[in-house]
Amino acid sequence: MALLEVDRLSIHFGGVKAVDDVSFSLDAGTVYAVIGPNGAGKTTLFNLITGLYQPTSGDIRLDGISITGMAPHRLAMLGIARTFQNLQICINMDALENVMVGAHLRLDRNVFKSALHWPGITRRDRALREECSALMCSVGLEHSIGARADSMPYGALKRLEIARALALQPRILFLDEPAAGLNATETLEIDRLVRRVADTGVTIVLVEHDMKMVKNLSDRILVLDYGKKLAEGSAQEVLDNPEVIAAYLGTSV
Repeated sequence: MALLEVDRLSIHFGGVKAVDDVSFSLDAGTVYAVIGPNGAGKTTLFNLITGLYQPTSGDIRLDGISITGMAPHRLAMLGIARTFQNLQICINMDALENVMVGAHLRLDRNVFKSALHWPGITRRDRALREECSALMCSVGLEHSIGARADSMPYGALKRLEIARALALQPRILFLDEPAAGLNATETLEIDRLVRRVADTGVTIVLVEHDMKMVKNLSDRILVLDYGKKLAEGSAQEVLDNPEVIAAYLGTSV
């Protein structure tokens, strides 16, 4: 059984079919890329799967059980985490606190215990700080553990958002353009980071325009165009597909 199944998923905004009858499935431990021209529906597809949008029709199944329409926090509790195309960082907090926020669903949230600083809560918080510090080191931010988020460069904030998502200990991690706006060196760092995360067994679903990165990382690729599924297959199959080339370059097939 596939880990995640998307079955004839659609969402319409008035007369615009942003995602139109899209189906695919992915197995645990794989890297699955979603590509397509600007406006193809990639981020909208992510928003549907992660509960930010409610579909017009179709079904989403995790381990064979429908999760369609579930709220984002319930999906997070099932192990679905994501990053965003536009950074969603708590800029008034320090870097470590941002990562710790990603673990809040795993914690005892008893307000009474926290207010009284029970020893167990204190030990838990200390252990969490150590865990999240280690996560920051794993994404190459060991020198930013004590830094305020608003003092960090853009490339570092991209990695910080990935560290925060990993603090959830997800089964599936959705990465929406993790290399957008980065220079060549920073893109290579993100490429290596995504591979390291995948090697730990986390399933990765990736939206990215950097085709070199997509080809290097992906086990399978889904191509969207005007909200519809245009192609699906291995990196070589998809990137050699004349229809995919036409969609990207605007040439006739």
